Amino acid sequence: MSHPSHDAAAVTATHYEIRFQSLYDSGRGLSFPCDAQGRVGEEHLSERARLAYRRAQSLVGREYATPAVQLSDLH
Repeated sequence: MSHPSHDAAAVTATHYEIRFQSLYDSGRGLSFPCDAQGRVGEEHLSERARLAYRRAQSLVGREYATPAVQLSDLH
């Protein structure tokens, strides 16, 4: 008898992203892939994404809200 918890086909990976929401435009923000604790693997980002991530970090409280970790619908 097979149990779904042991069935490899039943296991789905969970993906997270860290989102920096614009303080001035609710429809804008930046998102980056991360783990469940919000750690971004910068070594996996393109140079452009890495620069955008660092810029967003430096502008928290001025241009972006405190970032939030959320489930990602992008795989």
